[in-house]
Amino acid sequence: MKARNESAKRFEQLILPHLNAAHNLARWLLKDAVAAQDVVQESSLRAFAAIDRFADGNARAWFLTIVRNQCYTWLKASGGRHYVDIDDEAMMHDQDLVLVSHMETPEILAAKMQDAAAMQRALETLPVPFREVIILKELEEMSYKEIASVTEVPIGTVMSRLARGREMLKKELLAKL
Repeated sequence: MKARNESAKRFEQLILPHLNAAHNLARWLLKDAVAAQDVVQESSLRAFAAIDRFADGNARAWFLTIVRNQCYTWLKASGGRHYVDIDDEAMMHDQDLVLVSHMETPEILAAKMQDAAAMQRALETLPVPFREVIILKELEEMSYKEIASVTEVPIGTVMSRLARGREMLKKELLAKL
């Protein structure tokens, strides 16, 4: 019983602070908010089961790696059939995309929401390997080293995917103007 309580306490300290980042990553990779919740829940269970084997290190990167792998497992199992658009209204309220202040006029807020929606649509057009590095770098503010750990690719590949992804994103956004 004591070991179980210690595991729960360790899980609470190491994993719970990263649930929002995990859900954000899963939502962007799966394009399905409900599936993202399921994947994060499954990932949390896996992390809890393995928490005693986690050596000191970057818990965020470790947990996001589990989430990423679960996302790919889900995508493979679904054969891509479950690519559902993210709920636009939910995304508009996502603090990572739109920062609302009490000083903004309705016109400024509307423009920000349009920009966020355009960015969301452009991001969704990117292949998953490019989209995931952009999400991890720009929205989750992870370092190249952390992204390399999560995606299990060399840092050079992360940098290359980030540069190529940004270029594809730029072209997509410019094409919509």
